[in-house]
Amino acid sequence: MKIYAGNLSYAMTEDDLRAAFGAFGAINEVTIIMDRFSGRSKGFGFVDMPNAAEAEKAIESLNGKELKGRAITVNQARPREDRPRRPEGARGGGSNRY
Repeated sequence: MKIYAGNLSYAMTEDDLRAAFGAFGAINEVTIIMDRFSGRSKGFGFVDMPNAAEAEKAIESLNGKELKGRAITVNQARPREDRPRRPEGARGGGSNRY
């Protein structure tokens, strides 16, 4: 089961996240999403756990728990197509100078 972990401290490493979730069972993969320009964490990541029961226990136990000074948000990751998308060309911000 793929799990979303949000509101992560920018100092959180993949090893830190692996240790927190590893207390609940086996882990296939841990990824913290990084900004491609600055190289800094975007403050969220994903943990893939093969056992659904262990993943549910991790979600229940870690959601709202403080890690590295921040109360993290943990839930089952939704597939990308389930999220609302901006219309093509809608970037927001800025104004037309003409």
